[in-house]
Amino acid sequence: MSKEILINIKEKTKRIAVVKNNLLEEFYLEVSSEESILGNIYKGIVRSVVPSIDAAFIDIGQGKNGFLYLGELTNPLVEEELKEQVPKFDIYEKKDNANKYKVGDEVLVQVVKEAFGTKGPRLTTHISLPGRYLVLMPLDRNIGISRRISDHKERDRLRSTLEKINFLKNMGIIVRTVAQGKGNRELIRDGSFLVKTWRDIRKRNLKQKPPSPVHKEYGILLKVLRDVFSEDVEKVIIDSKREYINVFRFVRTYLGGHFARKIKFYREGVPLFEFKNVEDQIKKLYEKKVFLKSGAYIVIEPTEGLTVIDVNSGRFTSKANPEKAAFMVNLEAAREAARQLRLRDIGGIVVIDFIDMVEESNQRQVLYAFKEALSQDRAKTDVLGISKLGLVEMTRERTSRSIESKYYKICPACEGRGKLKID
Repeated sequence: MSKEILINIKEKTKRIAVVKNNLLEEFYLEVSSEESILGNIYKGIVRSVVPSIDAAFIDIGQGKNGFLYLGELTNPLVEEELKEQVPKFDIYEKKDNANKYKVGDEVLVQVVKEAFGTKGPRLTTHISLPGRYLVLMPLDRNIGISRRISDHKERDRLRSTLEKINFLKNMGIIVRTVAQGKGNRELIRDGSFLVKTWRDIRKRNLKQKPPSPVHKEYGILLKVLRDVFSEDVEKVIIDSKREYINVFRFVRTYLGGHFARKIKFYREGVPLFEFKNVEDQIKKLYEKKVFLKSGAYIVIEPTEGLTVIDVNSGRFTSKANPEKAAFMVNLEAAREAARQLRLRDIGGIVVIDFIDMVEESNQRQVLYAFKEALSQDRAKTDVLGISKLGLVEMTRERTSRSIESKYYKICPACEGRGKLKID
């Protein structure tokens, strides 16, 4: 399978397309006017504590105060807690949790969800530092392994290897999927880099006055290369000379010469995304109606509280009976719906209205196909069964705004309804 990462740099945007066999598989967008704070770590100040919702609001110097749920509380500013296991708190002990902080206290927090609408960013005190193969949780003590590593012998090998690395013994570790098959050298190198990063964070934390940032996560470009650039990627093509040099140096240092040799600078006159037949696929991400190969289509309708996906037979024709025809359309729509959720980065509650099917075996196959397609998604998803009405309810992790909301703003004339009143 031919897999490439295409990077298009413009004055105000950075666009990254992951393409497999000429089909858009993943798409990332960063707008220069809206710098992401996801993953950033801040030294903040407690501005208010609300026991009724078991939360504190933290000023991190970003305009809107962040929301910190006290049920998962740990205070990294206290030196003793850095040496002990992270204390566990019962989520119902609101009085005790609320008393852990008072207005004016300083706290080290990380952004796990960006501000959305009128809501400020979602914060946590459970710091995590992602690397290439590992995720370091310096205030935890557990070792976790990605569920996608299914081989039990490999899981045992990775766990045993990490338990023998002395400088990681008093910290929590999550092993990422790409660590499968990697030797001690790669894991030690990655872990050492993360531990050094954590030590630097602690030093800055002691010196700086709140509210202020103490650690910034990579921008979208380097983050995607760290997380997506794997052995099965044949090329990374960049149409900016300056970014090509930056990326080449980063990859050579962080991933090694083997990966760096796959970095290519695009010199042709035709825009990169047009040359690779990706531009039209990206434009379709902003359309409500998505046509399937069979002639059927799905309609994606985002609302403030949830996203609705409606499956329609459209121009689909078949000599099969209605049940079989509905099954064929739903099967194709299930796979495409999962792909669109990933490409558009749609988060929150999602309801999919499939064409009604009577046979339970058909319903199970459609649901299985949908879950299998979702398994490629890097975001966390939770899918319920198909209801009697043919609806599938699910949630998808939302950490930032959708692709559409980054690229478009609501029309001031129709206020997002897509219709104008006739006078």
